Amino acid sequence: MPIDKIFKDDASEEKGERARMASFVGAMAISDLVKSTLGPKGMDKILQSTGRGHAVTVTNDGATILKSLHIDNPAAKVLVDISKVQDDEVGDGTTSVVVLAGELLREAEKLVASKIHPMTIIAGYRMASECARDALLKRVIDNKDNAEMFRSDLLKIAMTTLCSKILSQDKEHFAEMAVDAVFRLKGSTNLEAIQIIKKPGGTLRDSFLDEGFILDKKIGIGQPKRIENAKILVANTAMDTDKVKIYGARVRVDSMTKVAEIEGAEKEKMKDKVKKIIAHGINCFVNRQLIYNFPEELFADAGILAIEHADFEGIERLGLVTGGEIASTFDNPESVKLGHCKLIEEIMIGEDKLIHFSGCEMGQACSIVLRGASHHVLDEAERSLHDALCVLSQTVNDTRVLLGGGWPEMVMAKEVDELARKTAGKKSHAIEAFSRALVAIPTTIADNAGLDSAELVAQLRAEHHTEGCNAGIDVISGSVGDMEERGIYEAFKVKQAVLLSATEASEMILRVDEIITCAPRRREDRM
Repeated sequence: MPIDKIFKDDASEEKGERARMASFVGAMAISDLVKSTLGPKGMDKILQSTGRGHAVTVTNDGATILKSLHIDNPAAKVLVDISKVQDDEVGDGTTSVVVLAGELLREAEKLVASKIHPMTIIAGYRMASECARDALLKRVIDNKDNAEMFRSDLLKIAMTTLCSKILSQDKEHFAEMAVDAVFRLKGSTNLEAIQIIKKPGGTLRDSFLDEGFILDKKIGIGQPKRIENAKILVANTAMDTDKVKIYGARVRVDSMTKVAEIEGAEKEKMKDKVKKIIAHGINCFVNRQLIYNFPEELFADAGILAIEHADFEGIERLGLVTGGEIASTFDNPESVKLGHCKLIEEIMIGEDKLIHFSGCEMGQACSIVLRGASHHVLDEAERSLHDALCVLSQTVNDTRVLLGGGWPEMVMAKEVDELARKTAGKKSHAIEAFSRALVAIPTTIADNAGLDSAELVAQLRAEHHTEGCNAGIDVISGSVGDMEERGIYEAFKVKQAVLLSATEASEMILRVDEIITCAPRRREDRM
């Protein structure tokens, strides 16, 4: 039996050089796809769904673009994965990590072609990434002891993050909002307490930060419109059984009075349930499900504000910020944890009425209301603001910051170049290649802004040979500028994650020497 018949008919395998080429090509294609979105002048992509409704997303967020793609190439999937992890971990740098991994593999391809073994390249890359990280650690700025300077650092980081997004025109306004919201969290990285509400209409500049919690619901007819010192019961229970509703069952009766009796019994059952809820001593009842007219009347008579059909995310968050727990049974009032807040009132945003909870138990709760021309603009604004909030909440915990605008890459490249000169053997080629891959980030930033990248990067390299240089690419004036003066800062945690994730992903793809595609298991014919 020939050896190639190990696999079933539909399986395929690629070995050695072909497998490596397939990996390199797939990873570089993904890197080139998102490369044009990098930097303050990066372009957006339109993603159109082929499903019902043909939903359209306009974005330049690397993770969002890659998440939406259906990819067949296994190496490309590794890059999509690191972009997603970068988004979950630190929120920003999702494009940079893919571009850097793609460049590392592009350089590795040239080295493999000149007969350097992948393991030698990996060893060189490992040394280079350690050296690059140490170079950054020597140059970090840490102002955690000076509250005023630290706030100013956070504002600069927020503005740098928002620079490349749709919010770049009003970046000062949104940076202030994001920093205020993150300071309310008091060091927590749980962004659940910051609620983002999108309301079409107005302009992005009309967006505002509101202390407290806003629920996107109206107050019912005959309900109290304002409640002070609220005790809130958050529930997920059926409040719609005041009518006969027994699915799939038949009730045979010989007269209409019997029907009336059954309906009366249903009503009594509902009345008992409402009494049990009122016995908790509450003045606000928020339910995940519908509340029919009869129980709503009973609540209104008791002077209790009843809010129905609050979406699940809404009630979970409301429970979190008011310190209550979601209840579904009401027999033991003492075991139910109620939520508390100082004031509940109805507010208007644009044309819509919403319910505002202020003075919540959890002081860090706040809501950001985004206004904008259309749903597409609002969705992209939300993604941009979420990135900024993630980066800021991480920076509050790890207070080290760096300058931005291609400065960290040039600092790392310079140190890595020096390491390559000191290293003997073939590894030095891999270390040099790592340095070239790092320089690709400022090169791409300049290319995307329509500038002469070769000229600018050459100038940058020359500038960085002077000690303590702060030069980076200033895309606004189109020249090399001092990043400290321009106020372009980035979080150290983001840069470190980009460097380490990209190196690990490229190492993983470099180790591949065979790709086996297995056929899906077929259901056996059971006839």
